[in-house]
Amino acid sequence: MCGIFGIVTKDEQPLGPILIDAARRLTYRGYDSVGAATISGSKIDLRKDTGRVDDVAARYNFAEMTGQRGITQLRWATFGEPSQVNSQPHLDSDGDLVGAHNGNVVNNVELRQQFMAEGLTVRSQNDGESCVHAVERYINKGYDFIDAIRLAYGDLQGDYAFVIGRINDDKLYAIKKGSGLVVGIGGSFTCVSSDLPSILPLTREIMRIQDGEIITLWPDRVELRSVKDGSLISRNTETVTETMDAVQKGGYPHFMLKEIHEQPQVARELLHLLESNPDVQTMLEKMRTARQLYFVGCGTSYHACLAGAVFFAKIAGRAAIPVLAPQFVPQYAPAVNYEDVGLFVSQSGETKDVLNALQSGEEKGITSFGLANVIGSTLTKATSCTLPLCCGYEISVPATKTFTNQVVAFLYLAYRLAGRDTAELAVIPDLMEKTLEMVTPQVAAIAPAVNKWNDLYCLGYGATYAMALEGALKLKEITYAHCEGMLSTEFKHGPLSAVTKGFPILFAAGPLDVSLIVSGINEVTCRGARAIAIGEEDARLRANASDLIALPKSTPEIASLLAVLPLQLLSYQMSVMRGFDPDFPRNLSKTLTVD
Repeated sequence: MCGIFGIVTKDEQPLGPILIDAARRLTYRGYDSVGAATISGSKIDLRKDTGRVDDVAARYNFAEMTGQRGITQLRWATFGEPSQVNSQPHLDSDGDLVGAHNGNVVNNVELRQQFMAEGLTVRSQNDGESCVHAVERYINKGYDFIDAIRLAYGDLQGDYAFVIGRINDDKLYAIKKGSGLVVGIGGSFTCVSSDLPSILPLTREIMRIQDGEIITLWPDRVELRSVKDGSLISRNTETVTETMDAVQKGGYPHFMLKEIHEQPQVARELLHLLESNPDVQTMLEKMRTARQLYFVGCGTSYHACLAGAVFFAKIAGRAAIPVLAPQFVPQYAPAVNYEDVGLFVSQSGETKDVLNALQSGEEKGITSFGLANVIGSTLTKATSCTLPLCCGYEISVPATKTFTNQVVAFLYLAYRLAGRDTAELAVIPDLMEKTLEMVTPQVAAIAPAVNKWNDLYCLGYGATYAMALEGALKLKEITYAHCEGMLSTEFKHGPLSAVTKGFPILFAAGPLDVSLIVSGINEVTCRGARAIAIGEEDARLRANASDLIALPKSTPEIASLLAVLPLQLLSYQMSVMRGFDPDFPRNLSKTLTVD
């Protein structure tokens, strides 16, 4: 997710303590490295490295840094592994400019090649450096700073915000394209940041920046311009009254609800990044010719593997074996060899069961790829190449946005393997937003009745079977009710005996599976169960189910992904009704590093 902060003051002063405190207040966003830069006349003081804020600040004595302008950044790696050289901020070729970004510049690889061909000094693999060079190339051609930023904006593809300054100047400049950016205005300073927590201890007078806007910060004022034509934009400031805790949660009562609502944006960022990631083609070439293809994960990640296997078969005609990581070791590892490919999936990249499976497969020669949210983790270092999930830090223990981005990644890979136009997937973020808007009141209407039960079932078929398992897991994790996820057609083979009057059973229905799901619905409603269907508006579901949580129209594959959103919301609402903290359920940890 990254985080940036910049400040402009009237006179030179100790900025190190301010930058350290601002960085600390952005740590909730997640990071693997930290850096700070101050600008004083013709001198830039840049210090950065991997590690925690306090450790890096002490190691490089950030507290002694002085200047009239300062920038600090917390990095969550996507381009380039966590290292000192990839840490931000970054300098331009001559050390006259310094800047940092938040987000992903998805054409980073192509831009770096252009910059090197133009004779610019490229020191890292990081896309934050590409932001600086994108401005530098136009400064070198004689453009003024605002026009250089406007032209750079057209070159930098993806979702990002960045802040930049130069020597012998008294200003900072910042621009927004997709990622968060907010300005703070004090009595003798101005500042800019990815998020409010780093600003509010300094001032509560803020201005929210929109996409396609350039902000110029002087010590005593700010100026807003359109990137389209450079014209001035007028905007009033506002006074923030919320507590720091509320601000960190984006106004949501819990991080889980905030992260549920972040899913459209992180899906958008992932799709942009996958379009430009050369590792995708490397993985697909090996997958296409593999003797056997294995998708390996645990818990939530395993559920994404299940969905991925359905997508690969239905869309690309390629069979894949989804398998729980611990079972991969005795069931498949003894029989794999160099002709096989394994895609090992872990949100943290440190899941011990997945790493054990990876090791057992590699001992037999399997080609290993990864799908993880933490670049620089053990999994990303141990596999041939790894696709990042681009979710930023997920604070709430129950996985939400990391799960949906895993599913989006599998769907994207299936499209590419089949040779289908991945532009068709660009609708996913908007559909996710529409789904959350549609289903929130519907879920709220049924939640009180479902909440009365401590035993329930969640059923699905095909790709929605994976969503049913994930929905059941969420309910178990944070409501402490027993919910069993199951293939809908298996329910009659025993569990049907559990049905009593009013017994709640959730059915995730894909648009092509409605007839089959209706059969399952009737098996339970005739015995007194309350059947709650989740699917697109359909007369058959409306007529046969006790309740229908309606989803927007989409494709069968996208519909299965959308079906998990109301299940996430239901588990969240029930947890709150029961007086539990959904962010930190008992007995659970975000990263499991033990067998």
